[in-house]
Amino acid sequence: MSVNEVTIVADDGVHLAATLYLPDRSVHAGPLPSVMEALPYRKDDVTESYRPTYHRYAEAGFAVLRLDLRGTGSSAGIATDEYAEIERTDLRAAIAWLASQPWSNGRVGMFGTSYSGFNGLQMAVEIERLGVPALRAVVATYATDDRYTDDVHYCGGVLRQLDLVDYPLYMVCMNALPPVPGVFGDGWRDEWRRRLDDTPPWLLEWLDNPADGPTWRRGSVRLGPDGAGYERMGCPTMLVVGWADGYRNNSFRVVEQYQRNGLPWRLLAGPWVHKSPESARPGPNVDDDVEVLSFFGEHLRDDPPSAAAAAQVFVRAPVVPEPDLAFHPGRWVEFDEWSEPAPAVWRPQRTGIDALAVRGDVGTAAWNSCGGGLPWGQPLDQRDDNARSITHDWPLGPDHAGLDLIGHARVRFRVRSDQPYGHVSVKLCDVAGDGTSTLVTRGMLDLTHVGCWPADDRGQVGRAPAPITPGEWIDVEIAFEATTWTFQPGRTLRLAIAGTDWPNCWPPPGPLTLEIDAGSVELALPLTSELVDSTHRFVPGRGPSVDEADGVEWRVEHDVLRRETRAFTRYGGPYEGLHGAAIVDDYRGEVGVSTVDPGIAWVDAASSYRIEWPEVTVRTESTLTMQSDRERFDVELVLRVWDGDDLIVDRTWTRQLPR
Repeated sequence: MSVNEVTIVADDGVHLAATLYLPDRSVHAGPLPSVMEALPYRKDDVTESYRPTYHRYAEAGFAVLRLDLRGTGSSAGIATDEYAEIERTDLRAAIAWLASQPWSNGRVGMFGTSYSGFNGLQMAVEIERLGVPALRAVVATYATDDRYTDDVHYCGGVLRQLDLVDYPLYMVCMNALPPVPGVFGDGWRDEWRRRLDDTPPWLLEWLDNPADGPTWRRGSVRLGPDGAGYERMGCPTMLVVGWADGYRNNSFRVVEQYQRNGLPWRLLAGPWVHKSPESARPGPNVDDDVEVLSFFGEHLRDDPPSAAAAAQVFVRAPVVPEPDLAFHPGRWVEFDEWSEPAPAVWRPQRTGIDALAVRGDVGTAAWNSCGGGLPWGQPLDQRDDNARSITHDWPLGPDHAGLDLIGHARVRFRVRSDQPYGHVSVKLCDVAGDGTSTLVTRGMLDLTHVGCWPADDRGQVGRAPAPITPGEWIDVEIAFEATTWTFQPGRTLRLAIAGTDWPNCWPPPGPLTLEIDAGSVELALPLTSELVDSTHRFVPGRGPSVDEADGVEWRVEHDVLRRETRAFTRYGGPYEGLHGAAIVDDYRGEVGVSTVDPGIAWVDAASSYRIEWPEVTVRTESTLTMQSDRERFDVELVLRVWDGDDLIVDRTWTRQLPR
């Protein structure tokens, strides 16, 4: 195998840095298929650990390109935002470069996790418009088709609070790191200066756009800015999905659209968090590289089909919840065609009006699901949060034996608030005989956003959010996140309705009481007894690291006298990179909320990188202080950058945003 640094020239002349991994030509002598991963996460230092995957793909006979996106890593230019339009033209140039190489068979695939799963899907729907005929297959792991409804920014129209201490903040200081001197060469400091002067903090763009619109439609496969949707898909796609991950909705609804448009697809959906299925919690773990290589072999060099069935889906069984659960019981099923089971409608036994005085810290047991390894763990026992929610229970008897929930459950009911605002959190829980309550799936809705989204995937974005009328009944339908679950007799299915899901989401603007018309509650469950056990043989993964929690913090504290609840996280540490780099990163944050007035909430967080190369040592740090009251958010974002011992950037951005 050979490894070479290459430069790809974008349409506007900007030089993009990439690493090319070529197979041993004495073993793989013929024309080669190519695959590419394109990320803003710095190929030579911050994510140098991805390199073994590229080696493995090259050893399997694929040319592999790892690309630093424009304005990141050692690529020139400015990173104006995630998934900017120029990114897709840059990717087109990289695909064309790969397809034109003398060793190429003219077929290119895109793959990757999270960001590189997003842009793979985005390119799959741009093949005709951009003219990218060489793109023949995409593998998207833990990605989304809708950047507003199903990403780390907003959930049901509500700002995600806990995520602010992680990706949205650390990208500010990561984007401020310089090109790698040993890769970029002479002029790297001049390029760094341009980057520092002109790169905006992406976070502010996201905070400035709290409602759906052009910012979020850009790069959303489900519904683009021109109103086009899934019909633009242009090549076979494999989706890798985790039921403990925040991007699980990019599963059934996407393969349904591939089916409708007559394109080959494959779905691998396991129990995992946002981390490689080979080592993610919880298991069972599988060697996903084997599955991805088989899919690319099928579509880029005409190998046999990668699997006997199009979908291998893990159906979860009840389990005692643990934040660091290593294994989830269940079974693998398979199918070639997807059609969500017809919903069975369950109604509660009681009628009348249920009232709930909303407390701002309900949800601490559900935590956050968009992060990868710890501290972004799994849900705890839900019974304390259930006790501060409106609940409806359905005992599971012998007639429920053998029933599996698969797809998107939905709930409908009438709700009213005594204020011109209100949030509604819904959770489905599986309750054991001893009262232990395990989270199955969740959903969220800001009542001021009712009617703001398209009724279907071909509609346009609806009206702007607007205050609701206090005391007026609102009919709502909330979709739960896609999931699987096996019903077991002797247990209880519980619907829990609350007025917040904290710290996952920012709590509502102030004190309020919600009322639910119990007689209007309809729980629609896609249930089936006809799933077929899978015969697919996976290569087992190595499993989660036993020391994953070392040096990691995840704490929830209640300050009785101050009447506050706070959650703390911290992780990071030292590691080595290429070109002599020694890196130390640190990610830490606190989120909090008043238990008296949910409108009073805050974030206090910091992220930093220190990279020591033979030529220079640099350090970047970003801090975020954000707090709310009933009227507004106050935001202060700070970036500091050091070149050696010299502080060369000390910049502060502030915002006052209406609630």
